[in-house]
Formats: sequence, C-alpha cells, structure tokens
Amino acid sequence: MTKFTGIQVCAFDAYGTLFDVHAAAAALKGEIGPEADRMSAIWRQKQLEYTWLRSLIPSYKSFWDVTQDGLDFAMEECGLSGRKDLRQKLLDLYFKLAAYPEVPAMLKRLKDAGLKTAILSNGSMDMLDGAVDSAGIRDVLDAVLSVEDIGIFKPDPRIYKMVTDRFGLEDRGAVAFMSSNGWDAFSAAHYGFQVAWINRFERPVERLPGKPAAVLRDLTTLPDIVGA
Repeated sequence: MTKFTGIQVCAFDAYGTLFDVHAAAAALKGEIGPEADRMSAIWRQKQLEYTWLRSLIPSYKSFWDVTQDGLDFAMEECGLSGRKDLRQKLLDLYFKLAAYPEVPAMLKRLKDAGLKTAILSNGSMDMLDGAVDSAGIRDVLDAVLSVEDIGIFKPDPRIYKMVTDRFGLEDRGAVAFMSSNGWDAFSAAHYGFQVAWINRFERPVERLPGKPAAVLRDLTTLPDIVGA
C-alpha cells in the first residue's frame, strides 16, 4: 500500500468525493422517469464544463448559478424543460446531498490522529454549508474553502494555494488532497500536493500533467495511507 509522509492537512474535493452528486436525481427517479440517470450524468458534465469554460473566457459566476445552468441544459436535452416543479425539487436537494457511507468515520479517524481536515471546492459557500450540515460532518472539519473567495474555478493553481495559505504551510507536500475527479486529482498533484485519486466511477487515467500517488476505490483506507 502506498504511504504518504509528512502530512499535516487532508483536503477534500466535495462533489463526487465526499458527497454523492447523483443523489438528487436518484431521490426523484420516480418523478423523472427513465431518463433519470442520463439526465443526472448530463447535469454533472455540463456543470463541470461550464466551470472550465467560464474560467477560460473569463466570465465567473457562482457555482450555484452554474449548477442551475447545467440542470437547465440537461432537462432540455432529456425533454423535461417544462417541469418547473421538478427543477426546483432537484435544486433543493442539492443542498442536502448525501455523504458517501464511509465519510463520517474516515474524517473522525483523521481528526483523532491530530490531522487538520478541509474541503476545497468549486461549490458556493451556501451550498457547501448545506451539504456539510446535512451530512453531520461539521465537527470533523477544520475549514470549508470555496473558490468564490478567488472568483475562478479549479484547476487554477490559485485555488489549491488556498489550502496552504489557510493553514500557514510553506511545503505543498504537507497536504494530502483527495478528489474523485481525475482532472482535479492530476492538477493538484501537478501543483505539488500528495494526491489520492478516489476513482469511484472507474474512469480511465487522465492524459494530464501531474500524477496521483495513490488511486483508491473509496475513502475507507485513506487514514492508513496518510498515517492516521
């Protein structure tokens, strides 16, 4: 098993890593119908694409706005654009996304070992606050960091720098960073973090600079890797 050394802070991407981004559509599958899984996949893809494109244009607006834009595209693509009631229910559920089952115990183990823990996310702060409180993990997090403080989305290196700035670290290698998004994991490794790619969806390896030091199916064994 790969072992990280010298870790002081464990920072996590939020959506897809700690929280299930498809939980909203899954909860309303009966109302959405046979297009539920496809709609959810399109929603997530457009949500991500819009963050990248808005960073390049540049034309920043909040992740909450981007999330709504992605949903509108997905619903139209799947023939659901007239369902305003469904749209509102899906957006409301995004503030209450379920954490993956292993997350609370994993975070507690890191904290009990004396490590600092943080979320580093594209998410708007109100979205993150809702998800953190709904999952009941507030007391095992030292910081919740949102890109809205910078006004650009990951993988801009200024976003990863938020972690070292927040915890007063000069050594980027003292940060273990975990993301389920391959592009995020590779970019964070390129920045200098020790990275575990949480490949929940069994995706192929990205053709990008940087290389995660570990690839995990979920977060269950992370404490062993970071020395907790």
